[in-house]
Amino acid sequence: MRVLLADDHSIVRRGLRGLLEAAGLSVVAEAADGLDAVRLCEEERPDLLILDIGMPKLSGIEVAARAQKMDRPPGVIILSVHGDESYIMRALAAGARAYLLKSATDEDLIPAVRAVASGKPYFSPAVAAVLVEDYVRQLQQRGLTDSYHLLTDREKEVLQLLAEGRSNKEVATLLNLGLSTVETHRANLMQKLNLHNTAEIVLYAVRKGLIV
Repeated sequence: MRVLLADDHSIVRRGLRGLLEAAGLSVVAEAADGLDAVRLCEEERPDLLILDIGMPKLSGIEVAARAQKMDRPPGVIILSVHGDESYIMRALAAGARAYLLKSATDEDLIPAVRAVASGKPYFSPAVAAVLVEDYVRQLQQRGLTDSYHLLTDREKEVLQLLAEGRSNKEVATLLNLGLSTVETHRANLMQKLNLHNTAEIVLYAVRKGLIV
């Protein structure tokens, strides 16, 4: 796997490079700002981008969004000091598959790389814990209950696969269902859970412990 690192702190890039190379991965380029990251991404065509969320000239989230427009989009891991839901949602909407807190990068980086290489999402355990706590607090404040129990067994299977990054077509193949049937299950489960897009599906699955 060919990796591009982007962080405006050289000491952080050195540390990340050391972790990746020790795991047998190839760091093909480094960038100190967002615009340079986009340029190098177009030139080097890496398999994976590891991006600081806050960089000069262009944020990591914007770099991720631009990278997704390439003919062969790379996987994206976002590094951040922010663990709240708004940042995570923006990162997922931009195409990121993993979101790591910088405070725990040493423990989480290689598992995140492996997950993204397999097409699956990954979140720092600390991020997942925050999401769960926020979700429980929101339910309590609104006097609501989680609607997961309203899902049929088939809808739970579809939810799991969608949260793991599978497309509707892939879900149909894996479950031996018609594409229109999967689309119906997807629409039904999103309505029951009050979800509106793929990013919200992933966040919900993290809160429920369906994915890590």
